[in-house]
Amino acid sequence: MKKAVMYGAGNIGRGFIGQLFSQSGYEVAFIDINPVIIERLNEDKAYPIRIAARDRYEEITVSNVRGVNGFNIQDVAEEIATADIMATAIGVNALPKISKPIALGLKKRWEKKNFNPLNIIICENLIDANKYMEKLIKAELNEEEIKLFDEYVGLVEASIGRMVPIMTEEMQEGNPLRVYVEEYCELPVDKDGFKGEIPAIKNMIPYSPFDLYIQRKLFMHNMGHATCAYLGFLKNHTYIWETMENVAIKLITLRALLESAIALSVEHNYPLHKLIEHADDLIYRFSNKLLGDTVARVGKDPVRKLAANDRLVGATRLCLKHGISPSYICLGIAAGYAFSPEGDESAAKVVETVQNEGIESALSKFSGINKEKDEVIFNMIVDFYDMIRRGKSPEELEQAAEIKSKIITE
Repeated sequence: MKKAVMYGAGNIGRGFIGQLFSQSGYEVAFIDINPVIIERLNEDKAYPIRIAARDRYEEITVSNVRGVNGFNIQDVAEEIATADIMATAIGVNALPKISKPIALGLKKRWEKKNFNPLNIIICENLIDANKYMEKLIKAELNEEEIKLFDEYVGLVEASIGRMVPIMTEEMQEGNPLRVYVEEYCELPVDKDGFKGEIPAIKNMIPYSPFDLYIQRKLFMHNMGHATCAYLGFLKNHTYIWETMENVAIKLITLRALLESAIALSVEHNYPLHKLIEHADDLIYRFSNKLLGDTVARVGKDPVRKLAANDRLVGATRLCLKHGISPSYICLGIAAGYAFSPEGDESAAKVVETVQNEGIESALSKFSGINKEKDEVIFNMIVDFYDMIRRGKSPEELEQAAEIKSKIITE
């Protein structure tokens, strides 16, 4: 039986990619550093996934799985040396930590005279994740090994659209492996990233050119999700579905999605109606009560999510590139600077900077936006933040965004 190595046994690893590998006939070896997860995987050799539809749950069992302790580098390397396919889902910040084990696995692979192509599907929210991973891994290889890497290793970007909430003990029902997911289960991947024959993986959609899918995920799904979370926090909402029941927040989120959709349509010469359909589908999926996704989870880590090339500011700059006024996205950015849930150190850092240095300085520090080179969006965000600070309602904020949307950039 063919073997898949899944680096990361978290919610996406188990609740999405591991499921697809298993259902495609692979034995799935999960690499993780959580001893509870690894031990339970090795005990049960299976785990439950609860699919949250709009009005019902359906539970399935993912079988033929096992766990590998990520701290045991030699075991990890051995798994990679004998893998038929591999994926990562560990979070962008942790990628540098796995480059050495991957490199060791590749060396073992070639020492064993295994020159079958190894494709690594990179399931991280990062544009050009393949280039980033390539740089990290090659830093661990010598000149001859780099030549083998270029010939036999495919780094494949993926667009991870399936929503998976943070699991509570109540949701786990005594099984730490149980994970809740939404029905959506498509895996678009970069067709051009594969080496050798593209493997048959259930629901995997190879696509070329892939930039559209990467930007659609980041500048629509992630951007819209963050926008409704940050606005929902202002109204003390706990769940994302609650934000979608607030008509004004729902409208702001939809119009932010449409701003980005128009920009993506122009950027990639892609049919606008298909992107609008995607925006409508996202609003529908954000409204899923049974999924139980929280405002705190979706908005978490605003230092990263408000960064210059990330979901919100990146979408804003794409709009500006094509002369589209991104007023609703700018409103989402402003709300992000007011996001301060308990226990989020990243949010506390942003809010502290705003309080001590002002919103203008914070925009420059975290988002790379300043008045000199970004006057239009700078003024929008500062105005929106001031309105938020003065306690304006979502309805009033939406009206202000509508007025500002008339601003046409050069």
